[in-house]
Amino acid sequence: MKVAALIVAAGRGSRAGPGAPKQYRPLAGQPVLRHTLGAFISHPEIDAILTVIHEDDASAYEAAANGLPKLLPPVHGGATRQASVRAGLEALSVEAPDFVLIHDGARPLVPARLISGCIAALGTHSGAQAGLPVTDTIRRTANGLASEAVPRDTLWRAQTPQAFRFEAILDAHRHASGEEYTDDVAVAIEAGIDVAMVEGDEDNIKITSATDLQRAERILMRGGETRTGMGYDVHRFGPGDHVWLCGVKVPHDAGLVGHSDADAGLHAITDAVLGAIGAGDIGKHFPPSDPRWKGASSDIFLAHAAKLAAEAGARISYVDLTLICERPKIGPHAEAMRARVADILGIDMSRISVKATTTEGLGFTGRGEGLAAQAIATLIIG
Repeated sequence: MKVAALIVAAGRGSRAGPGAPKQYRPLAGQPVLRHTLGAFISHPEIDAILTVIHEDDASAYEAAANGLPKLLPPVHGGATRQASVRAGLEALSVEAPDFVLIHDGARPLVPARLISGCIAALGTHSGAQAGLPVTDTIRRTANGLASEAVPRDTLWRAQTPQAFRFEAILDAHRHASGEEYTDDVAVAIEAGIDVAMVEGDEDNIKITSATDLQRAERILMRGGETRTGMGYDVHRFGPGDHVWLCGVKVPHDAGLVGHSDADAGLHAITDAVLGAIGAGDIGKHFPPSDPRWKGASSDIFLAHAAKLAAEAGARISYVDLTLICERPKIGPHAEAMRARVADILGIDMSRISVKATTTEGLGFTGRGEGLAAQAIATLIIG
């Protein structure tokens, strides 16, 4: 392991107002932390990622990280940021990397070129700090009145990632004084580590308030390439007393016939996601000729498609599914279906639509011989 990312996500985020900690709040349909992890997962120079979480957030973390590659088991943080970083570094020391990038879990918009720049700086320095030069006039105040201006030519606004040669920063944390430091560069400087400045990015904001979430969503939606994928699936009815649709067991006087559990809804969504990233169809990844998938739960297929999308640098923005059948009635189960699809994809339920229609008695669905599902998935890449 050459380069590891250490994501610090153990804070409570009280300034964001009531609700979940800010790193788990929804941003463009996914938890903030999932966006942060995705930025490092998709970077080719990052070999492994370790996240430091609060001991109360295990289930929230599992939901945010579901299906993502490169992740090491999370560790619990301490009472302060410094203690949390120390805990993460100690966990990484078991198989120590050459370099480590320490990054705030609540900075979800870190660009790939900034990660690359911090890593490159470690070729000539023991540490690197992302930041932005101060361009506004900085002025002291006295009793609410403007006072003298502060020279700004040497002032920078600190960001993360902060990158270090691993052994150097681990040793610095182990020998740090009892003083509480606001970031890891302060720990490094006390230990005599030279830290290069790497120009950061205005969009690399730290989520602190609800306003920051709104700004981050605007940034996400303005960039990247929008892709649309379509999926369609059909299964005939056979013996049984229930059908599986969108991961929900629906009572019925017949079952659906298929090699897996014949969940036409999840199959259509899976094909739509795969189509949006140009990854073929469900049969390419899970051939019906393979006995491993006989009777398999179709959430496996959709989770795999979501994982491939994340690895391609894509985020799932919206899924719209239409189930076509005379029976069973979909309406009573639609909300449960939306919730299950959202859970599998790791996005907010508000970005899932499940609806149904009939063919007015026409065709195979009208005759009650089977049902069909049609899905459209919108993904943003980049």
